[in-house]
Amino acid sequence: MKPRGNVVGAPVTVGNLAGATETILEAAKAGKGGYVCVANVHMVTTARKDSRLRAAMEGAFWVTSDGMPLVWALRRQGYGEAGRVAGPDLTARLLAKAAAAAVPVYFFGGNAATAAALRQVLEMHFPTLRIAGIEAPPALPLEPAVDAETVARINATGAGLVFVGLGCPKQEYWMAAYAPHLTGVLVGVGAAFDFLAGTVRRAPHWMQAAGLEWLFRLCAEPGRLWKRYLVTNSLFIWYTLFSKTGPGSGRFSS
Repeated sequence: MKPRGNVVGAPVTVGNLAGATETILEAAKAGKGGYVCVANVHMVTTARKDSRLRAAMEGAFWVTSDGMPLVWALRRQGYGEAGRVAGPDLTARLLAKAAAAAVPVYFFGGNAATAAALRQVLEMHFPTLRIAGIEAPPALPLEPAVDAETVARINATGAGLVFVGLGCPKQEYWMAAYAPHLTGVLVGVGAAFDFLAGTVRRAPHWMQAAGLEWLFRLCAEPGRLWKRYLVTNSLFIWYTLFSKTGPGSGRFSS
């Protein structure tokens, strides 16, 4: 198992994009199930007060560091090898690997328009990809109960990878509840469906590397995201300043 650091009280796996891709794909090919959380500042900050979200993160076999502030926090703890594993990048890598290995993939989340655009993009860029299904579910409650029909429908497709795009923390609650019942590996990728489908633009690479992707998204969707970034980014800075950040501090056992 890869080591985990502690970022403002939440577990984050130490690794890089290549390592995460390989580990997740091997789990999918082996039919081991389980789930992956793609953690950013919003998630780790929310998990500090949301014990259910924190428990969901602890139950994942990989919690990626999506966001340079998480990478910097891990490196301050002595994990020099920590790298960024962003949801859209991880999704694209996994799709390419899944296409080459003939691993069926399923998409659960988003809306009908995004689902249609996503299918077109996937068929264009990954012509050999086995798309087991693309499902835009109706609005789900924040903490949904496990639905037997949903379990049977997804398992019947033989999907080895199930990408979940319900947004945080709904998708983490969903994965923690459904993972024991599904044979595929669940990967909670948030807005990656929209980025891949081209319905939402992603920040330039220089802004991603500088830890400013949040600013790009805020400028693109101020009405929806201003409160989230104002609150969670401020809390993250506060928690970071008043938490132990030196080598050997705050490590989670695997």
